[in-house]
Amino acid sequence: MTPERDTRSETLFYEPGASWYWVLTGPLAAVSMLLIEMSSGAGTGLVTPAIFLVMVSAFVGLQVKAARIHASVELTEDALRQGTETILVAEIVKIYPEAQNSVDSGMPVEKWQSARALGELVGVPRGRVGIGLRLSQGRTAQAWARRHRQLRAALTPLVQERVGPARSDIAETDNDGETGSDR
Repeated sequence: MTPERDTRSETLFYEPGASWYWVLTGPLAAVSMLLIEMSSGAGTGLVTPAIFLVMVSAFVGLQVKAARIHASVELTEDALRQGTETILVAEIVKIYPEAQNSVDSGMPVEKWQSARALGELVGVPRGRVGIGLRLSQGRTAQAWARRHRQLRAALTPLVQERVGPARSDIAETDNDGETGSDR
């Protein structure tokens, strides 16, 4: 007999932030140093390759651990976690359409692209794309993910189920009086 699982906590979307495979650069650096020593003809010692193995593995391992904490994304039916910040799906009122221009393009950008990024990071992490969210109490924020279209596809039905498809597409007034249809 299997225990009943709470389907509300089932993960709908997940990105780890970084892969532990990057730690293999430590052994690769050690092998490279060993090959360099062998090709130089000066003899081989194991001290330098061992130092490279430990130092590179430790440094890259620390970076991977930080990325897995601060750049991971998890969506359940109840909550969206971006790094160490978690917001309830119930707080999301609207998901803005995908932006036509990126922030780095120099072209005009959507208003939501200048909103704060979720998580404790200063902006959208490198290699990720922002998704505009209208939150309760008139707040705007950016969710982000590498596979942003899959996150959007998983998040949209959750918001529409609660808010309704008709209400999520209506023109909402922003703080400056601009309506959603004017964007």
